[in-house]
Amino acid sequence: MTNYSKLPAILVLEDGTVFHGKAAGKIGTTTGEICFNTGTTGYQEIFTDPSYYAQIMVTTNAHIGNYGIDDEDEESRKIQIAGLVCKNYNINYSRKMADQSIQNYFEEENLVGISDIDTRSLVRHIRSKGAMNAIISSENLDVDSLKAELAKVPSMAGLELSSQVSTTEPYYYGEEGAPTRIAVLDLGIKKNILRNFDSRQVYAKVFPAKTTFAEMQEWNPDGFFISNGPGDPAAMDYAIQTVKDILAADKPMFGICLGHQILALANDIRTQKMHNGHRGINHPVKNIIANRCEITSQNHGFGVVAEDIEKSDKVEITHVNLNDNSIEGIRVKGKNAFSVQYHPESSPGPHDSRYLFDDFIAMVKG
Repeated sequence: MTNYSKLPAILVLEDGTVFHGKAAGKIGTTTGEICFNTGTTGYQEIFTDPSYYAQIMVTTNAHIGNYGIDDEDEESRKIQIAGLVCKNYNINYSRKMADQSIQNYFEEENLVGISDIDTRSLVRHIRSKGAMNAIISSENLDVDSLKAELAKVPSMAGLELSSQVSTTEPYYYGEEGAPTRIAVLDLGIKKNILRNFDSRQVYAKVFPAKTTFAEMQEWNPDGFFISNGPGDPAAMDYAIQTVKDILAADKPMFGICLGHQILALANDIRTQKMHNGHRGINHPVKNIIANRCEITSQNHGFGVVAEDIEKSDKVEITHVNLNDNSIEGIRVKGKNAFSVQYHPESSPGPHDSRYLFDDFIAMVKG
């Protein structure tokens, strides 16, 4: 295991801001869009969430690695983030269930990180300046050459990434004899979404991102689910067409996060890149249909355009964010189709929104 604590590392932002720290994980260089998560727990779930693919994660909680790594906590088959920025990087861990240290985990997964950073200052900078690309290196400390490398990294806007994290072959999840069959379009799905379906007696067939409606319909499912995932939803014509076809066939459908954005685009609602997105486990959302509030887990850098929805005769708003009034949920008028921007399956995180899975199953059963 690398004695990372004696090795320097550097973080350079797209706007030229430089932070000096210590190496964490594999010695090397990595690039991506820098973002931050305000959650106080669940770092492993964050690392393995496919929605964070190609992003450098800043954790605002001061201690990372202190409860180790447990294989059961993974939301996908591997680490998805492009890099990690943290304050205190803890190799020693206290949880008996843990399988290994965070350092072993990162070295096995080839994850480059940087610690001993003033993450409060960094997050304040990102909040003010907005999302931008960044580079971390523990092998090259020359700022000018790092800036040159960073200049080659494309913006997240316009990037199609779901096909890079989706399953390559269909697979099943749950009990084959379950009374409800749901076709899942995997745009970067988290394991806990499938666990939530399984616990509600759903047998799911998970399809690759670019599967057509006709191909999924051959399995004769009772309903369709459109998953979360990374990248710019406006760059995903294939998924937008699939959702349009599901709507045209009048099949029950539920979307989460990226799935929510795709449902909006399929109804001529535009999406836009947010200033710095919503990422954390404490975001207040109001269900305006039920007149109740929920504390939610969120992870998205794009959102739907509220003005388009307000002018639309196709969809109506069901949920709004109480921090900034952004749109957190919609349903399609005259169709059995709805979606939310946040993560009702959140684990760890609040369970306030788990009822949405129940609502979908009830819709499917008619």
